[in-house]
Amino acid sequence: MSRIGILGGSFDPPHLGHLILAEYALDELKLDRILFAPAGDPPHKQHEAKTSVAHRLAMLECALNGHPQFSISRVDVDRPGPHYTVDMLRLLGQQFPGASLFFIMGGDSFRDLLKWHQPAQVVAQCQLAVMRRPGDGIDIHMHDTALPGLSARVRLLDTPLIEISSTLVMERVRQGRSVRYLVPDAVRAYIDDHQLYRDEPS
Repeated sequence: MSRIGILGGSFDPPHLGHLILAEYALDELKLDRILFAPAGDPPHKQHEAKTSVAHRLAMLECALNGHPQFSISRVDVDRPGPHYTVDMLRLLGQQFPGASLFFIMGGDSFRDLLKWHQPAQVVAQCQLAVMRRPGDGIDIHMHDTALPGLSARVRLLDTPLIEISSTLVMERVRQGRSVRYLVPDAVRAYIDDHQLYRDEPS
């Protein structure tokens, strides 16, 4: 039975923090592969989009190039919104029948799990791999009353506390400052070539 990790996000842009945490998850959970699932451009959220999905996919391809166990899933890109994790997991379960799915999330997302759409159905379809973040204040038993048995389906990952964020990268580019060692060189070159994050959103 294959073991597949799923890492969702806007990846606007993808940065070295994403890759480091994914590599730690790959190793600690003994995964066969990790799917990076970028958020799409649903019509009802277009006013929130910073960079087009085409650019974000291209940057993600640059970032993952050469890693045999990292790949892109278009599960949220190729369908209309609204996009809910529960639906993404259902579709990936159909795409990879029999696989064990591990949804990789930050501690802040785990803290807010009960606010998600159909959280019980999310947990029923996967195990949660939770990366601690500074000050997240979480405990694996914190939702057991609302979701009995949840803690048995949660893995706290021993990952470094990395505070690189896409927002930080965007702001530094906008300010004309270096993002070397924050993003892969190929992503940095793509940002430069396409003049992303300089002025108005793409």
